[in-house]
Order: sequence, then structure tokens, then C-alpha cells
Amino acid sequence: MELNLTPGQKAFIRQALETGRIHRQEEALQEALSLWEERERLRAEILAAVDAPEDSLAQGKGRLITEQSMRELAGEVKRRGPRPARR
Repeated sequence: MELNLTPGQKAFIRQALETGRIHRQEEALQEALSLWEERERLRAEILAAVDAPEDSLAQGKGRLITEQSMRELAGEVKRRGPRPARR
């Protein structure tokens, strides 16, 4: 695979080599890909977390919290009264 780097990227890698941060140019690419993979995994997790509540609502599970729904919930709690203490 051929890789074309910008002059700034080449200088960045050269500096990392000179300071001992990396020992071979290939390490720079390996680390960059590793960080990219981690970022993409995190991105997928965030998107799944955002989609989960929407999917749940679409399936009729859960509630959408609005000012009106909070009033209704408060009314339900008042009608039920306090729960007995657990022992």
C-alpha cells in the first residue's frame, strides 16, 4: 500500500523518531490506525446508545418525558400513596 503524507505529517513522524517516541515509521501508522479504530468503536457505541431509546419508544416501550407526562406521573404516584417500607 502506498501512503502519501503531507510535509507536516512527515515532520511529525520524524520528530517522534528523533525523540524516541517511536522507533520505526511503521509504528506511527500502527498507532494512528489503533487510535482511529478506538474512536470508531466509541462512535458506534455512542450512536447505539442514542438509537436505543428511540427504538424503545418506537416499539411502545418506555415514556417520552414531557412536562405533561411528568404531571401525569406525579398524579399516579399521589393516587398510589406511599409504598410500604422494605425490611
